[in-house]
Amino acid sequence: MPLNNALFSFYSEALSMTEFLIKHGSPVYQQRWQRVLEQISLTPEIIQTLNTFRRQMKVMVLAGAWCGDCGTQCPIFEVFSQQNSLIQIRYLDRDHYPNVQRELSINGGNRVPVVVFFSEDGFEVCRYGERTLSQYRDLLTKIDGSACPTGILDNSTASLHQRIIQDWLNEFERVQCILRLSPRLRANHEE
Repeated sequence: MPLNNALFSFYSEALSMTEFLIKHGSPVYQQRWQRVLEQISLTPEIIQTLNTFRRQMKVMVLAGAWCGDCGTQCPIFEVFSQQNSLIQIRYLDRDHYPNVQRELSINGGNRVPVVVFFSEDGFEVCRYGERTLSQYRDLLTKIDGSACPTGILDNSTASLHQRIIQDWLNEFERVQCILRLSPRLRANHEE
């Protein structure tokens, strides 16, 4: 483990989604996350992309079982990891790890979910969080209305949740590309 990566030390304390929800979520929140998990379907293209991943990805998610954004997004990560076991997802509760929350604040605020991607040997690759671009576009549409077009709104016919799944896939794939092209990891794997 790299000495300069204090965040990675919390990965070993983080929980699986099931453990996280049992420890931090009421039955109502557990059921809400489970319903979303059961509704996620991956397109053949998404499955094909996930099956190309060759590098282990340790993914730590700062979340709240009570959080609506977490409840709609975190199950996506679980489905990704079910498709490819190299994706290893672990969860920390925001309120039980205030020091991690401070480190992962977004725009000066306590936001969740925040996802931190690590290499197999514990180096931080990147952070991504709170909401995806599709979610922000949807929120802008609701705030701006059709009378105030911004020119950046998504007119896709795909459902918002399908677009969110694609947004997250794009980020997971981006991280996988970083890991695959890393000279250090290529040398470790003798590629």
